[in-house]
Amino acid sequence: MGELILIRHGETEWSRSGQHTSWTDLPLTELGERQARALVPLLAEREIGLTLVSPYLRARRTAELAGLTGPRETPDLREWDYGAYEGVTTVEIRRTRPDWNLWTDGVAPGPEEHPGESPEEVGARADRILAEVRAAASRLGDADIALVAHSHFLRVLTARYLRLTPASGELFQLATGAVSRLGTEHDKPVVTALNMALPERLFAAIE
Repeated sequence: MGELILIRHGETEWSRSGQHTSWTDLPLTELGERQARALVPLLAEREIGLTLVSPYLRARRTAELAGLTGPRETPDLREWDYGAYEGVTTVEIRRTRPDWNLWTDGVAPGPEEHPGESPEEVGARADRILAEVRAAASRLGDADIALVAHSHFLRVLTARYLRLTPASGELFQLATGAVSRLGTEHDKPVVTALNMALPERLFAAIE
């Protein structure tokens, strides 16, 4: 297997404002679309044999603008279900729960169709994705596998790849429209790159 390429979708209105966004299917902002297009040169030299993408518009559009071909929508790549905290910022939550921490406390229950998830439940989804990646790697040889998804889910997945608890995803900050890579060193899982992105001042050169 090559490396596991993690791509967080480009900016949306709610990622800019800090509102928790899971199932709310927001489009990319103008900046988010530029961030996605700026991924093209960062990915151009990679041999990507498989692309898995979250079913939400912001991820699918990022994959399209980044030039990733034949992405396969994968429901397990959706963002952490924030339950009652959908659309709410951390600052707002802490007005009534001053010590609240998503990574250890989870979320308040939401509507029946979106009850919210615990860190362990998100970790179970991440483990399923990693199992799918390992199975695919056996037929892809040295080609990379790309995952286009969301901040908190990809942070949990990074932790699980490194054999850490789901809550250890707190240690990894992932920027919008950035590329990170997971690989191995001496057969041990490692982070090989984090938050690679083209500087905004160079965006015009690729548009």
